[in-house]
Amino acid sequence: MRRFLQYIYTIWALLWFVVLMLLILPFVLLSALLGRDRGGNAVYRICEAWAAAWYVANGIQHREIYEVPHDRSKQYIFVANHSSYMDIPCVVRCMHQPIRVLGKYEMVKYPVFGIIYRMAVILVDRRDAQRRSESVRNLKAAVHKGISVFIFPEGTFNETDQPLKSFYPGAFRIAIETQTPLKPVLFVDAVDRMHHRGFFELTPGKNRVVFLDEIPVTGYTLADVAVLQEKVRGMMDEGLRRYRHYESKPDPKMA
Repeated sequence: MRRFLQYIYTIWALLWFVVLMLLILPFVLLSALLGRDRGGNAVYRICEAWAAAWYVANGIQHREIYEVPHDRSKQYIFVANHSSYMDIPCVVRCMHQPIRVLGKYEMVKYPVFGIIYRMAVILVDRRDAQRRSESVRNLKAAVHKGISVFIFPEGTFNETDQPLKSFYPGAFRIAIETQTPLKPVLFVDAVDRMHHRGFFELTPGKNRVVFLDEIPVTGYTLADVAVLQEKVRGMMDEGLRRYRHYESKPDPKMA
C-alpha cells in the first residue's frame, strides 16, 4: 500500500512539474529578448518562482540554513554535493542572486524542460574535450561579467554510502584563475526527497539547504588547486556528517 501511494504521489508531482513548466515557458522564451546576460538572470528568477510553487504543491518544505551571514551582493563560485535529480530544483529554489549553473548536456533532450534548461545553464559534455573547454570559457565569461557560477564538483551522482565522492578540479581552478571566493553549499535532504534510483522515489518532507562559510582564494596559485580542492571537500564532508548520519569509515575511492 505504501508503495502504491508513493506512485500516486509521484504522478501528482510529475503532473504539477509539467503544468508549471508549461506555464513559465512563455515567460522564459520572452526573457531571451533581454539578451544573454539579463535574459539569463530573468530565467533564474522565473525558475525560482516555479520551484517555490512546485514545492508547495507537493508538500516539500524548503529551509535555508546560513551558518554565517551570506552577502548576496557578492560574487562566488558555489559548489554543492550531488546526489539526486532533486538537486536541480534545489539550486533554483535557494539561489537568490544572479548565477549560472554548469549542467549536463544530456538533460536538453527532455521536452519543455530541455528548452528551459538550455537557456538557464552552461552546458558541459564531459565526453567531448572541445565542449569541456568551451564550458570552462563560458563559466569564466560569466564570472568576468559579475555573475556567480554553481558547480557540482563530484560531476555525477554520489551513489556511495559516504557523504561525498572525489572532486573534479575544475571549480577550484576557475576560482583561483578568476580570484573568486568559493562558497560550499550542502543539499542535506535532496537524496531523501528523491533517491538517485529514480523519479518514483520522490517523497514529501523537509528539504534543507546549508550555506557554509566562504573560502577566499587570495594567495592560491594553480599549483595549489589540489590543496584548495581537498580543503573544500573536507569542509563539506564535515558539514554533511553534522546534518546527516554516516558510518565512520573512509570513502574507498579516497583511500
